[in-house]
Amino acid sequence: MAYYNEHTILYLNGEFVKASEAKTDFYSQSLHYGYAVFEGIRSYRTASGATKIFKAEAHFDRLRRSALALNMPYTYSSLALEEATYELLRLNNLQDAYIRPLVYAPANMSFNLNKESFIAIEVWEMAPFLGDKLLRVMTSGFQRPNPRGFRIEAKATGHYVNSILASQEAKAAGFDEALLTDMNGQVAEGPGANVFFEKDGKLFTPPAGNILPGITRATVKEICLELGIEVEEKLFSVEELKGADAAFFCGTAAEVIGWDSLDESVFPIKWNETVSRRIQLAYGNLVKEKQELPQLA
Repeated sequence: MAYYNEHTILYLNGEFVKASEAKTDFYSQSLHYGYAVFEGIRSYRTASGATKIFKAEAHFDRLRRSALALNMPYTYSSLALEEATYELLRLNNLQDAYIRPLVYAPANMSFNLNKESFIAIEVWEMAPFLGDKLLRVMTSGFQRPNPRGFRIEAKATGHYVNSILASQEAKAAGFDEALLTDMNGQVAEGPGANVFFEKDGKLFTPPAGNILPGITRATVKEICLELGIEVEEKLFSVEELKGADAAFFCGTAAEVIGWDSLDESVFPIKWNETVSRRIQLAYGNLVKEKQELPQLA
């Protein structure tokens, strides 16, 4: 996939520059140690034809929290970054886009605190990260990192080495995506998305602690409240998940995407007949600011 070309503009430390001319320091702590934080955000062409960044404030506020959790200097205003991103979308003639802010460290081969940080924001067109078909999911041989070993609530670049390994393992085995457990063997999340399962019309999802508590996860809970769908946060095993009626991943990149099966165990209810499908439709309406209520096929 080509993320940029000779015409692409990115935002770099307060300026709009050509992506092909942007430079970084090869002695950066971020490049050598994975010491950086980022966000994944989407913008949409709404029903009115306007461009809307979905939950921009929540994403940029989390970017700040992630940086501070990793002791990175952070002097950026969420409002200023949001305004810069709208301008960046305009300069690149994009509406339906993926947005990647990245806060990264200067040259520093030591583990000492930095006195400054840098920021880049990039935008590109991207289809749903996991496609739009029901997923064949595999329980990974990799687990999520011990939360006592990391700031697990921070969206840090280094954490995603774990995600890459798990996803590559699943795809090499012929599956679409991986499911990771926590250090105690309970279901945690996907490589880049949170997990929900449905049983008897009720939804279940792992609690905070061993997961990244996603913004899309929070949005799904808001949708459920509006639609009168009960949600419970609890720990559960892979075997309990296999006994579900349906399951789905949710995340900014993945949006809401249903599963066909877990470890070749097929979920019994047709996706279009599930409560989960209603949530998928409602999420699509919400991000594009459509007013109609979700209807099942």
